[in-house]
Amino acid sequence: MKAAQMRVLVTGGSSGIGRALAVELNRRGAAVLLVGRDGAALEQALESMRGRSLRADACVADLATAAGRAHVAATAASWGGQGINVLVNNAGLGEFGLLSQADDAAIERLFAINAIAPVLLTRALLGQLMAQPEAVILNIGSVFGSLGYPGFAAYSATKFALRGFTEALRRELADTRVGVRYFAPRATRTGMNADAVERMNAELGVAMDPPATVAVAACNLLETGRLEAVFGWPEKLFVRINALLPRVVDASLRKQLPAIRRHAAAALAGRAP
Repeated sequence: MKAAQMRVLVTGGSSGIGRALAVELNRRGAAVLLVGRDGAALEQALESMRGRSLRADACVADLATAAGRAHVAATAASWGGQGINVLVNNAGLGEFGLLSQADDAAIERLFAINAIAPVLLTRALLGQLMAQPEAVILNIGSVFGSLGYPGFAAYSATKFALRGFTEALRRELADTRVGVRYFAPRATRTGMNADAVERMNAELGVAMDPPATVAVAACNLLETGRLEAVFGWPEKLFVRINALLPRVVDASLRKQLPAIRRHAAAALAGRAP
């Protein structure tokens, strides 16, 4: 499906990858409906698309609540007179730190936004999407959805869940007109990252992409019809090695543990290591 044919709902559209993705899709000719909790931030995102003749609107909702998801589903059903034909589950939270020091409420919130909300929102919108001549669901995951990383145990678990959901749903809908796809970026420079993560990545030589670069790759996946992609090298290679030879990756990451623990302690204390 080409962007000009798309009427796209993007969750987490007020900042980071979601905002960049909405801007890039709109630039390519798609109509976009941005969803997020912060109305002011959504308005700023819309401002970056103003001046074009293409449709761009916002829907303020908390996807962690049933009322928020119902509001999004109702808005999407009548939006533009035709409803949406592309759903991008992008909204997410990050949480860096050792599991032994994690807060119960933070972990529950992480799962609520990263794993439960996309499943329930997809279910709420599935009837609308199946009524379209052609439709696509794109779930934005992470390299950490295929490669568990120390300091991100709970976060990795949510992204593993999203990847598994994508795979199962794609097979469940294989004989329908709804395609299901998965895009996994590597570390990205967004406001979701704690300062400690930025410092750790710099020390370990972990590359971080700007959201606009990630958005271009995700849009390309949508337009070309590829089922899934891991974005970034050598992360793509690490994912493949991890699937075949996980002990090799275990040994490599064990060498990083001292640095990861030091930066996790700094994040917990709210200071530079």
